[in-house]
Amino acid sequence: MLEIVFSNGRIGAKIVKIIGVAEGAKINSDLLAKEDVALIKKQAADCRFDGKLGRVMETYGKSGRILVIGLGKKPAELSLQNAGGALASKLFNDEVAAYYVEKIKGCNLNEEQIAHNLAFGLLLGTYRFDKYFTTKKPEEYPNLERVIFKVKNPAEVNENFKNYAALANAVRYGRDLCNEPANYLTPEVFADDIKRLEYLGLDVDVLDYKALKQNDFACLLSVAQGSEKEPRVAVIKWKGNPNSDKWELGLVGKGVTFDSGGISIKPSSGMEEMKQDMTGAAVVVASMKALALQCAHKNVVGVVGLVENMPSGSAVKPGDVVTSMSGQTVEIINTDAEGRLVLADCLWYIQKEFAVNKLIDVATLTGATARALGNEYAGIFANDDALANDLIDAGERSGERLWRLPISEGYNKMINSDFADMKNIGGVSAGGSTAACFLQRFVKPEVKWAHLDIAGVDAEKKGRPICPKGATAFGIRLINQYLR
Repeated sequence: MLEIVFSNGRIGAKIVKIIGVAEGAKINSDLLAKEDVALIKKQAADCRFDGKLGRVMETYGKSGRILVIGLGKKPAELSLQNAGGALASKLFNDEVAAYYVEKIKGCNLNEEQIAHNLAFGLLLGTYRFDKYFTTKKPEEYPNLERVIFKVKNPAEVNENFKNYAALANAVRYGRDLCNEPANYLTPEVFADDIKRLEYLGLDVDVLDYKALKQNDFACLLSVAQGSEKEPRVAVIKWKGNPNSDKWELGLVGKGVTFDSGGISIKPSSGMEEMKQDMTGAAVVVASMKALALQCAHKNVVGVVGLVENMPSGSAVKPGDVVTSMSGQTVEIINTDAEGRLVLADCLWYIQKEFAVNKLIDVATLTGATARALGNEYAGIFANDDALANDLIDAGERSGERLWRLPISEGYNKMINSDFADMKNIGGVSAGGSTAACFLQRFVKPEVKWAHLDIAGVDAEKKGRPICPKGATAFGIRLINQYLR
């Protein structure tokens, strides 16, 4: 992982220097030689450099190689993070770089906040998942090892950066989990990796097949019964407030390590992406890791259901009826609507065992939500306006945006079954809302609950400044912002 250093010492001549400029602002720097500033101004005029967000101008002067990064209009936290991410590709061949932090015209942030957000963006933008390449040449890997931020009070800035560094660590960990191929990240391996996090002070219990049977995880087990890989449920506890016995929040994540669709098998095109159907679980686990790294003064418990959904002679069949942990019966209409079955038992379990009164579940649940919102927003469904509004606000502040979608009695009636208490799919219309209504039937009336459907935002196809191609681990920054 890239090393971020805050310093007020002298920067070596051979180190690439970086300054930032807001869109439309005059280029200036008190930290560069006057000759270099003059050279930069002339080149900016020649190439019409305007300071637009993410645009980079390069020159060579008395101070060596110099980069000027555009910070956009009225730079704010998110735009600075994106600017930091944009620098990652420009520094691909450099081992060390130095950013000269100065007050930005039109920006309400102080120098410490500017440094923090640029550095955070760099940590996210330099993420790569390349562990399975064997023929890559050394020059195809990034050389960047350290970025120095030249600030006036480095010790204080470094201390205050710790929460950002912890969050970046958690996001990168979440992306690693999601990018792992399903033949390596089985439910058992995933559970073992979660258990390893106890070194951070988290308390982790793993329920194996026998324990799941004893605890009546019948819906979850019905999804897993077609696979040779045994299911697991991991319970992760962070007691950051030892003076309280209450849990401030419960998190539940869908962890289908591979989703073939089961007997209702998916089309082959794009099925390889179903290794990421465990993103909800990864987001919950990484969010718990972030809390531990930040030593957050919160009591939070997370439950993730880890299964593989495969077709076989033992797989659950359309038309089967399963009795959930709550005692409610479910008719399986489509075995590819499996995530809600996993979540149903996990939702009930976390309420039963930990008496949580506020609950958030995260899942790549429905293609309907993805089609409605694309990759710009995740869907949020909630039974409490205040919780929904707080999460939407946290999404705006973190850059992981949510759009509220409806749940109502009309949608709820669409999942009534002729043969059981409910069916696991409501038809071709309003798939996101009917799925949320299904989950709501496993939430006790007094519990405040929100469901985040991240099916459209879990993967990045083209690559963005703070997220290269692959898994986004959407939701970790959002949940951390909400809790903070």
